[in-house]
Amino acid sequence: MNKKWFQLWNIGRLRGRVLDALSLGRTMLLLAGGSLVFFMLLGAGGLAGQKLNSSPIPSMKGLAASLSSGFFMELLGMEVPHLPQGKEPSAFSGEKVTSFVFQLLTSVNPSDPKSLVSREVPGLAADDPFLLRQGSGGSTGAPVDYHPGTDELAEGGEEVDSSAPNEVDKPEDPPAQQPEATIAPSPEPSAAAGGTDKSDPQSETDNPKDTSVKRILIYHSHPREAFNPLLGVANENPSSAVSSKNVMLVGSYITKRLEQRGIGTVHAKDDFPTKIADYNWNFSYKYSRMLVKSAMSTNQEMSELIDIHRDSQRHGKTTATIDGKSYAQVYFIIGHANKDWKKNEEFANKIHQTIEKSYPGISRGIWGKAAGKGNNGEYNQTLSPNSVLIEVGGIDNTAEELKRTADILADAIADVYWSSHDSEKVNATAPQKSNGAS
Repeated sequence: MNKKWFQLWNIGRLRGRVLDALSLGRTMLLLAGGSLVFFMLLGAGGLAGQKLNSSPIPSMKGLAASLSSGFFMELLGMEVPHLPQGKEPSAFSGEKVTSFVFQLLTSVNPSDPKSLVSREVPGLAADDPFLLRQGSGGSTGAPVDYHPGTDELAEGGEEVDSSAPNEVDKPEDPPAQQPEATIAPSPEPSAAAGGTDKSDPQSETDNPKDTSVKRILIYHSHPREAFNPLLGVANENPSSAVSSKNVMLVGSYITKRLEQRGIGTVHAKDDFPTKIADYNWNFSYKYSRMLVKSAMSTNQEMSELIDIHRDSQRHGKTTATIDGKSYAQVYFIIGHANKDWKKNEEFANKIHQTIEKSYPGISRGIWGKAAGKGNNGEYNQTLSPNSVLIEVGGIDNTAEELKRTADILADAIADVYWSSHDSEKVNATAPQKSNGAS
């Protein structure tokens, strides 16, 4: 009897263990199934977001991109003793943290009251630029569009000479009436530490001096964006057809510097209001697109397309002071109507980061813009992944400030170009070395 009871007891206990195992297995199966469904939905959401080409701001990548490098340096500094600290104000200040958290939770920017009602009023925020990558020059103020007045053509002044869309300008000196700007010493590593002196292009080791092949296009979709100090006025919307008083002057500075760095550059100085019958400012990018396509068809090696503009804000919002010298600040603009805008943003970021390393404070970051009045939302950036719109200075910046920044910007463009064309640089510099040897 005891033996049978013992056997029955063992069978009952074994049966219980089997049921427990089955119950656990069912639980694990449910968890595995739930996890599978979760990751499938997550993957589907990622694919959908990629298809929609939405702004990177909601993503973790976008969040990281919108933070300055100093933010991550401060995070590391909490754990790594004696980590060098940057000159930027703390990213963990009460004002910055409060503003960031408030905007994250409410989508309202405390520094921009318009954002409070923009989501409720149809079309109010449709044309607003949005920050993609923060610049050390400050990102609280978005770039302001230029809109010509009705009397622009009447008060344009002396018109520039008409030129073909693919005209190649030779490197030109600044106008005689404009004082030569003094370039501030670059804070880059010295030659002894392996760096190069960017203040003297003629001493560049990457300067092959062969600029017969044109590789970069500098052009202006809004060529009459002018500067008050160059016009001798105090206008809210300065405009001029004279190339020495508008953004063409900045283009000339950049072109000359790029040629000195050994990169063949086309500077298109087309004044569309003069050249085009029945000119309509709202078609500005249509006109410049034809110019760009013509230049690219004439120059098969051309891949970098730089559209130079100026911002419409006052001096205090478009100027940085570094080591006692003032510089015009820059904005990088990426058109989000371009389905491949991320490639253009990557190109712009290389230039942006190069400037940030050597001259923190000049770049005001990379901004995205959709279609709106006077633009088509892609800014000709579908023509090349190495195409970007750059706003240099504002309506009150002087020739000296523009010259300093133009040289820094040109050096950054040249550095990015040569870093991606190393084999081309070697081939270009080889003949120069052999000539020197003979």
